[in-house]
Amino acid sequence: MRIYTRTGDQGETGLFGGNRVSKAHLRLQAYGTLDELNSVIGILRSKVSAPTVVGETLKQIQRDLFALGAVLATPAEQLSALEARMSKPIWSVAEMEQDIDRLTALAPPMTSFVLPGGGEGSAFAHWARTVCRRAEREIVTLGTETDLKPELMIYINRLSDWLFALSRAENAVNGVVDVEWKQL
Repeated sequence: MRIYTRTGDQGETGLFGGNRVSKAHLRLQAYGTLDELNSVIGILRSKVSAPTVVGETLKQIQRDLFALGAVLATPAEQLSALEARMSKPIWSVAEMEQDIDRLTALAPPMTSFVLPGGGEGSAFAHWARTVCRRAEREIVTLGTETDLKPELMIYINRLSDWLFALSRAENAVNGVVDVEWKQL
């Protein structure tokens, strides 16, 4: 299989089902940012210093993001055909919320806003969180033009919360104090 197809050389790409759209389409902005988030999470996987804190979770999130990107790359009239060919994301929002609580318990209570940074793993988790928030905004924007399943937005919103909890837990288990924001 060749990597290049030349089908996108004129600024268009194909969606699942064969429809062609501009690479500037909101749908591509949304799933392109999920792809970027997936890449940042790949880096985060290599930077987390305490893998026991997250285990295989980051890898599962990457699988989920790939599946959610496929959903975003699929027009509504083709969605049932796509869903018949793929499994649903395994990590439920309820399980994610339980893990947010677990990660939060690893860090000291928050008394103010936290500046991104600290240890390397924490800094990368914050970066992933900000890309996740951008993906969420782009998905919401796409949702003004087409119907999207609410579960998609809920998953992405909760994932940014999970990444924040991971950033704090990563600092805590490594003995790094979060840098609190202090008003000047």
